[in-house]
Amino acid sequence: MPAVIVLGAQWGDEGKGKATDQLGSDVDYVVKFNGGNNAGHTVVIEGEKFALHLLPSGILTPGVVPVIGNGVVVDLDVLFEELEELQERGVDTSNLKISSHAHIIPSYNKVMDGASEKFLGDRKIGTTGRGIGPTYADKMNRIGIRVQDLFDESILRKKVRSALVQKNHLLSTMYDAPEIDPEAVADELLAYAERVRPYVVDSALLLNEALDDDKMVLFEAGQATMLDVDHGTYPFVTSSSATAGGACTGSGVGPTRIDRVIGIAKAYVTRVGEGPFPTELFDEVGESLRQAGGEFGTTTGRPRRTGWYDAVVSRYASRVNGLTDIVLTKLDVLTGYETIPVCVAYEIDGQRVEEMPDNQTDFHHAKPIYEEFPGWTEDISNVRTWEELPANAQAYVEALERLSGCRISVIGTGPGREAAIVRHSLT
Repeated sequence: MPAVIVLGAQWGDEGKGKATDQLGSDVDYVVKFNGGNNAGHTVVIEGEKFALHLLPSGILTPGVVPVIGNGVVVDLDVLFEELEELQERGVDTSNLKISSHAHIIPSYNKVMDGASEKFLGDRKIGTTGRGIGPTYADKMNRIGIRVQDLFDESILRKKVRSALVQKNHLLSTMYDAPEIDPEAVADELLAYAERVRPYVVDSALLLNEALDDDKMVLFEAGQATMLDVDHGTYPFVTSSSATAGGACTGSGVGPTRIDRVIGIAKAYVTRVGEGPFPTELFDEVGESLRQAGGEFGTTTGRPRRTGWYDAVVSRYASRVNGLTDIVLTKLDVLTGYETIPVCVAYEIDGQRVEEMPDNQTDFHHAKPIYEEFPGWTEDISNVRTWEELPANAQAYVEALERLSGCRISVIGTGPGREAAIVRHSLT
């Protein structure tokens, strides 16, 4: 059975949760390998909406083992809030596994996140303020707190004290904020030790043994390609590896075991936060896309910036991830537009550029070059086969496939789990 990576091919919010959920009935394990609760997945099952922030969306599929991998940063408050909410709604969460190597988001990193953004002012990155970036920074600086540290009080207290030496200095001298008591933070974290213990495993061993036993493992990315810390629109990115390579480092499963890499892309584009966005719409059309698509953050509630489909971004995502398939979501949102522009290239300093600029300054100044396609007026929310799609909708999908350099295997025609057209099997 294959190991399959599902990731965002744009700036996030493409519908990865739905795609993962659709594949869930065929898989045995669903692994979240990066990020934290700074991004959310919304999944609709039989008309019931589930908003997940930290938990893998596979937790909604009976029989699937959801795994939080070592590449994830875990907010323990959020973890148990989500678990309790799902349990109250009748979802069995007992199969959840959490890597002992995953890093914990201590409360002081949420304070540092907010203080840093306030200090930067107009130069802010646009983080969600949930302590994600500071926790990844601690990981790289080797002062992070890991899940396994909860089970050794002396080590935990030592690590918290060490981390707060520098942070308290910054808070008091640079950010004009009160210092934080390390013993109080350690007490907060230790209170979760016995609650989290039943979920903790050697996740790398678990997943490799699952593949050895011919189980199907699906790797679910948080955020998306254009927010990847290496390959995204730096510095307006997340703090982790959201591309296909991150699935390996964030789970402990080697690259030779990966069979499929599936990129999720909206039929248009959105982004949240600061940073360049060549096809962004600032007029009533952009607002109509926002309203029709329900483009408000699952985690933050922030209105998403909206724009037309960017094929340059899609070609880039196909290349850096080695995509084998694209799942195109929210095609139904485009119903009713007389014509639908697609960005096929950029104009930079008077030159036509068809690939992603290597220089961030060039990308910031890129102007979209559009090709327009005729729209359709027919309601496609109940369409479940390719043949039923209006001819213009078919032509639009075929154009995106050609321009993106990767086959479009599934098309989303509505928010529900069943609202999809399958052109090629993903497994």
